Amino acid sequence: MSGEAVRYEASEAFARRMDAEDPLRHFRDEFLFPHHHGEPVIYLVGNSLGLQPRKAKANVLEALEDWEKLGVEGHFRGSHPWMPYHELLTEQTARLVGAHPLEVVVMNTLSVNLHLMLVSFYRPAGERRKILMEAGAFPSDQYAVASQVRFHGYSPEEAVLPLSPRPGEETLRTEDILETIERHGKEIALVLLGNVNYLTGQAFDMAAITRAAHQQGCKVGFDLAHAAGNLRLSLHDDGPDFAVWCSYKYLNGGPGTLGGVFVHERHARDKQLPRFQGWWGHDKQTRFQMGPDFEPTPGAEGWQLSNPPIFQMAALRASMDIFDRATMPALRRKSELLTGYLEFLLDRLPPGFVHSITPRDPQQRGAHLSLRFSKQPQQLLEKLTAQGVLCDFRSPDIIRAAPAPLYVSFLDVYRFAGVLERHARD
Repeated sequence: MSGEAVRYEASEAFARRMDAEDPLRHFRDEFLFPHHHGEPVIYLVGNSLGLQPRKAKANVLEALEDWEKLGVEGHFRGSHPWMPYHELLTEQTARLVGAHPLEVVVMNTLSVNLHLMLVSFYRPAGERRKILMEAGAFPSDQYAVASQVRFHGYSPEEAVLPLSPRPGEETLRTEDILETIERHGKEIALVLLGNVNYLTGQAFDMAAITRAAHQQGCKVGFDLAHAAGNLRLSLHDDGPDFAVWCSYKYLNGGPGTLGGVFVHERHARDKQLPRFQGWWGHDKQTRFQMGPDFEPTPGAEGWQLSNPPIFQMAALRASMDIFDRATMPALRRKSELLTGYLEFLLDRLPPGFVHSITPRDPQQRGAHLSLRFSKQPQQLLEKLTAQGVLCDFRSPDIIRAAPAPLYVSFLDVYRFAGVLERHARD
């Protein structure tokens, strides 16, 4: 399949043909779908909670059985000993986000990791004390930033510099972001953006933003909650100082599962960088000497605090194994085709019924369209759910639909558009 070679058609035959030609189609069978009247639902909410991989239960049971049979010895023996368990995810995670293994670690949850990164990379001094972020950032990011600036003795009103779209527009323009960085660079301590905005689905130009911010002497971080497993990322080459993400959306790790952290290798051995410390971040070679002085493990692992929860990691491994086999370049190619097909079908619905606020340029979005409906979107969502179509609602009037390429088919997208068309004509 090639995006340039495909001419979309609004027919079931076309959707079935695209599925038959899809080199990733077999990965759909590796996930468990909720059912509606005996049939798998059309699951377009992987940007909120991904489906369960079939292998997740077996992985968790394996760890439970080791606990049952080995007790504490499971740390060093068994199918996958627990002491180095988090390292099973390191190389896969690095490939997923375009980083070196030294630069990534799976630990904690997203907001916890964001706080840990802010401790290290938000270091206000003199006039350089502001954090540049989206006015429409995910609330948890806004809360974390506000609490951090207060911790340093500032008010959010003076220390948070919000980015808003131009009047009458839904999304930010890259040139406006870059101009703001240039204009306020000497005041900005940290640029912190969600690489894909949770509400609009807009994806930002990480490389250009990072380059502009570093030229002004600012640190740069990204929240990849809606980007990890969705976009083809190049964290090492693009060069932000840090990034954080969760693993329960596109990464299918299960509700509330562990998140991930990227810290660029230029900070890997900087022992002077302030950080909150815990024993699991101590150098592995001397950790069990139980000395009083903290010696960080080089790289992102040096920000670990505590032993990792093995059962959560076991579930996440099931999905990461799938991503590693599918590869992000191939998933991204399918994602562009699949999301483009959804957009094509939506454009054919009766005028005025729905429009997408997500950028039409595939380079500025992932597998997620944010749809604004003219007819009572919350009631529409309830009707969709009753017909076996799962999307989600974001206040005040947005229904988000995410055709995640690992398990959503072209036929799913075609059928979703058919359901919407029937409602549009009611």
